[in-house]
Amino acid sequence: MPNLNYAEQWSPELLEILMQGSLTSPFITQNVRWLDAKTFHFTQLSVSGYKNHKREGGWNKGSYAQKDVPYTVTHDRDVSFLVDKADVDETNATASIQNISRTFEQTQVVPETDALFFSKIATEAKKLDGYNSSTAAAEYTVENTFSKLKGYLGKGKLRRYRANGTLIMYVTSQIMDNLESSKEFTKKIEMTQIAEGGLGIETRVTYIDGVPVMEVIDDERFYDSFNWELEEGGFEPANGAHKINVLIACGQSCKTVPKISSIYYFEPGTHTEGDGYLYQNRSLSDTFVFPNGKDGKIDSIYVDVDTAAVV
Repeated sequence: MPNLNYAEQWSPELLEILMQGSLTSPFITQNVRWLDAKTFHFTQLSVSGYKNHKREGGWNKGSYAQKDVPYTVTHDRDVSFLVDKADVDETNATASIQNISRTFEQTQVVPETDALFFSKIATEAKKLDGYNSSTAAAEYTVENTFSKLKGYLGKGKLRRYRANGTLIMYVTSQIMDNLESSKEFTKKIEMTQIAEGGLGIETRVTYIDGVPVMEVIDDERFYDSFNWELEEGGFEPANGAHKINVLIACGQSCKTVPKISSIYYFEPGTHTEGDGYLYQNRSLSDTFVFPNGKDGKIDSIYVDVDTAAVV
């Protein structure tokens, strides 16, 4: 049983938890048609183009290809907390289910949602020629950071998505510091609140060529792979993981898809877990990168990772 606060003087409100709110909420979608337990299907359609018209008559034949692509959700997580009735009474309800739920959402759910997104996008980008790179963090300087970021936005087909305003770039605090001091960069860098309800800390946001550039302050969530099987729960960077310097994702083709988001609350006497209040939370979700609709290729993401690996 965790240590509870039995102090004679107490505050009915928990101290504000200064964590960065969800950075990847724009990518969460509910618009998915589920066909079986954990799988939804994406129809990929491609067509051929024009051919020269022959004036002697007849039409050129085109072709189309339609393919059904299944996507299976695999990130299945759960937790439960039992708060004994005596602990609720003796701690003046500081250990109440409401406070536990709020703290869990802030300190566990939000960071894990971002970590899943960042690692999945980075993993996909590292499979693609021309959409990934590796740079020692120390190589980013005040003099070269702006040009490096502009260069990433010009990789592959990213210009196509940059033009229609669907890209978001995420960077480390060091890179944002460099950008703020850069003489090449003349845009304003603003502080903005990205968490709902004012519970998260502010972060710096700016724009390069119309693309939002967002600072990832809580960098524990900014790696290309994670260990999700910790005995104490939560997650941490996996052995061999690399910290992400820069990640670019497209709102049209990158989606976090929730399948199940279940929260249950039981009063004492309505369950068999013990004499107390029971909180249960389960989340089944995943992050996917969809191919474009022209040639069925993935071309809307980019990642630059640090050369140093986690050991």
